Amino acid sequence: MASILTNGSAMTALQTLTATIRKLDETQTRISTGLRVGKAEDNAAYWSIATTMRSDNGALSTVKDALGLGSATIDVAYTGMNSAIESVTEIKNKLVAARQPGVDRGKIQSEITELQRQLTSVGATSVFSGENWISVDSSAPGYNATKTIVASFSRSSGSISIGTISVNVEDVKLFDAADQSGILDSEDTTANGGVAYSVSTLDISSLTNSDEDIEDLEQMIAWVDTAMTEMTISAANLGAVKQRVTLQRDFVSALMDAITRGVGALVDADMNEESTKLQALQVQQQLGVQSLSIANQNSQNILSLFRG
Repeated sequence: MASILTNGSAMTALQTLTATIRKLDETQTRISTGLRVGKAEDNAAYWSIATTMRSDNGALSTVKDALGLGSATIDVAYTGMNSAIESVTEIKNKLVAARQPGVDRGKIQSEITELQRQLTSVGATSVFSGENWISVDSSAPGYNATKTIVASFSRSSGSISIGTISVNVEDVKLFDAADQSGILDSEDTTANGGVAYSVSTLDISSLTNSDEDIEDLEQMIAWVDTAMTEMTISAANLGAVKQRVTLQRDFVSALMDAITRGVGALVDADMNEESTKLQALQVQQQLGVQSLSIANQNSQNILSLFRG
């Protein structure tokens, strides 16, 4: 039945064209944004997962920066420790040379004094971002001997946890302004002279060739050698921590890449598929417009029945 009030063919053609245009808009949006799931309405579950993981990836980026800062701080402390070891080695060599009777211990002390000044300078300048791990003041307000480096961020069952790497400064400090408990400023007392000394303050200029003074000199040599051993252990510990920080930073970087790939698998659009779909929908749109035009033309044909 032909009707001028209801054009069923046109209504069907219009519905088909509207659906095609809607799909075309979705496809064009995916191509322009590169996302298959760009809004919660596209896929609420995938959108929620992707949003959470992107947020966690941002936190991991901050963790990576913190590890870089920690690595630099450790590197500065290790560099200072290594330089101090070289100076202490020279001091020990000078003391061993001073053990020989007949040498001018005053001149040797002049060289030792310069090396001691170098040790003090190394301790004072081994600073990165306000952190000095080898020359400290344990009496300062807010002082904490345990230095922590943020190393990880993880989420499990909705709760988050932050992991750290810890370094005990008490094990690596060379100087402590509060109580002189560092490796280089901790004091010993000579057995015969009763003179207090440390690696950074010892003075052999007044020592003679008497048995007592020679015994005190040998005591100083042993004390400096003990300090060398402790510094070597401290440097090894710093090196081990730095290696761990480097490995953790590499892991965090790889983890961020893995999360990015995982999120992409959930929400990224397949551009090959979308481009093919776009071409098909454009053809469907053209056919829909033409079909609607034909359907509307059928109503015009009814007028010819009333023409004489």
